[in-house]
Amino acid sequence: MAVAMGRALLFQPSSSSFSSSFGSRNISKPLLFGGDTFWPSKSICTRRTVVRAQAEAEAEQRATWLPGLDPPSYLDGTLAGDYGFDPLGLGEDPESLKWYVQAELVHSRFAMLGVAGILFTDLLRVTGINKLPVWYEAGAVKYDIANARTLLVVQLLLMGYAETRRYMDYVSPGSQAKDGSFFGMEAALEGLEPGYPGGPLLNPLGLAKDIKNAHTLKLKEIKNGRLAMVAMLGIFVQARITHAGPIDNLVEHLSNPWHKTIIQTLSNSAS
Repeated sequence: MAVAMGRALLFQPSSSSFSSSFGSRNISKPLLFGGDTFWPSKSICTRRTVVRAQAEAEAEQRATWLPGLDPPSYLDGTLAGDYGFDPLGLGEDPESLKWYVQAELVHSRFAMLGVAGILFTDLLRVTGINKLPVWYEAGAVKYDIANARTLLVVQLLLMGYAETRRYMDYVSPGSQAKDGSFFGMEAALEGLEPGYPGGPLLNPLGLAKDIKNAHTLKLKEIKNGRLAMVAMLGIFVQARITHAGPIDNLVEHLSNPWHKTIIQTLSNSAS
């Protein structure tokens, strides 16, 4: 009786249940003793291992700003620094996404220049090497080279011309590298792609000549740019609360690290 029941339990499973788990692959008759077993063949296990390894590798390569988060479909990882961060859905429209990419790139570069300029001039001022004004008062200082109105007009003309050319290159990529578009200096600029001008003038070290494949350099730039934008925000808030430059605040903090921190500073400013 027991042997008969055992044989009944070891019959070939039906295709509706067993095939759904193992598919229609090389699976032999399930016998208790001798012969083949119902386990998949070695080649099937190997293929599954390869597929699992590929899936894990893709998951590692597609890092997101929040682990385990499924990024939006329009952020497919092709953009430099794309970690699927778009909580407001601003990049759903492809044209808007292209514009936001260029806007972030330009703001990143301005922020990197701003942080470097503020720290360098503040260091010169604090060390006494040069009597420079604190950075948030530099705009009110009168310079010997020209008055403020002249400097403003010159800045508007130069930056306006550069920004107009940048916008035209965004609208029609490559149009600003044509002969006669920049007073015969097109070779010195040699626009590579929108947002990445090159040539001896803007790429003197010859980095990323093949800009379409310079993924590592693009990623480093946008990461440093985002960090610089956060740093600029911190410098703005710091100046508003402490009325001092970043080097001054750093020196004050180092003089008494346990009692002169951001918590004490905010509490003192609120009282």
